Amino acid sequence: MKRIGILTGGGDCPGLNPAIRGVVLKASSLGYECVGIQEGWKGMIGANAKPLTPEMVEEIVGLGGTVLGTSRTNPYKKEGGVEATLAAFKNLSLDALVAMGGEDTLGVAAKLYRQHQAPVVGVPKTMDNDLSATDYTFGFDTSVTIAMDAAQRLIDTGRSHRRIMVLEVMGRHAGWVALFTGIAAGADYICVPERRVDVAQMSARLKAAHARKKVALVVTSEAIDLGEDKEEKLDEFDHMILKERGVGEKLAELIQKNTGIETRTAVIGHIQRGGPPTLFDRILATRVGVKAAELVSERKFGVMVAQRGNEVAPVPLEAATAKLKTVTKEWFDLVDALSGRPIVAHHG
Repeated sequence: MKRIGILTGGGDCPGLNPAIRGVVLKASSLGYECVGIQEGWKGMIGANAKPLTPEMVEEIVGLGGTVLGTSRTNPYKKEGGVEATLAAFKNLSLDALVAMGGEDTLGVAAKLYRQHQAPVVGVPKTMDNDLSATDYTFGFDTSVTIAMDAAQRLIDTGRSHRRIMVLEVMGRHAGWVALFTGIAAGADYICVPERRVDVAQMSARLKAAHARKKVALVVTSEAIDLGEDKEEKLDEFDHMILKERGVGEKLAELIQKNTGIETRTAVIGHIQRGGPPTLFDRILATRVGVKAAELVSERKFGVMVAQRGNEVAPVPLEAATAKLKTVTKEWFDLVDALSGRPIVAHHG
């Protein structure tokens, strides 16, 4: 019997388990057996895998996280990592590998296919929604829904105490999570990495909002530029480690100093990554998982399953990972149109 390996790499997010389930159930109907690679590329390097049967996955559609475990391991940054990864295909008797992840995990898959013709298919997973060539990634809808709820609660307590509230959300170097959260929660100002924060403009806008409503809300991405010049720590994929930056707290201090209004901050952090996936994420994850198994059976490798409109279809892994998908002008125009005045941070 032919065998498919499945791995989940990078940060976890809701939707991974429905996607795993989709691959396994479809693969089984096509005559394949599946094994789960443990803890992402770390498991491929160590050839660490466990069986995945239809019976094992049939009830995980609503389960958060990933039953396979994950890591931010990069085989290209480990001595002998690439060779060990390639050897795992033979050692585990894999005919193909379905890699579920974001730009880092799928970037490794793209290189393995380009350099070694490894039989890989990618599935786009990231709460950041920053993968090119696909309209949406599963995990994004759930993370923004959770953040939206947190923002609404901050508005309630902020109004009670006549405060300005700052909500810091994840999203890395793309502002999609902050943007969608801010729009959905009716934020008075949204700070994203794609725009440098104009502190004077922001402060004036927040003072005016607070005067009208006795409360104001700022939603900020964890990766905004506050003009600090200091050395940042990097992970194995050469990305800035953002957890120690404390952007929300620093922004709140700036706001209180410039407005004279008491300002508090909340960081939602990893709460956005856990819990049951939303309906949208369950359906999208299931569809791309099933499609990935179909592509394996058709021996169409070096591709990622993308959502294009209402369809799911293969696109080259290189196209999906070549460039980070960031917030574009039309989204800022939408925010401005909704408010009648700019509420998104622009270049100063």
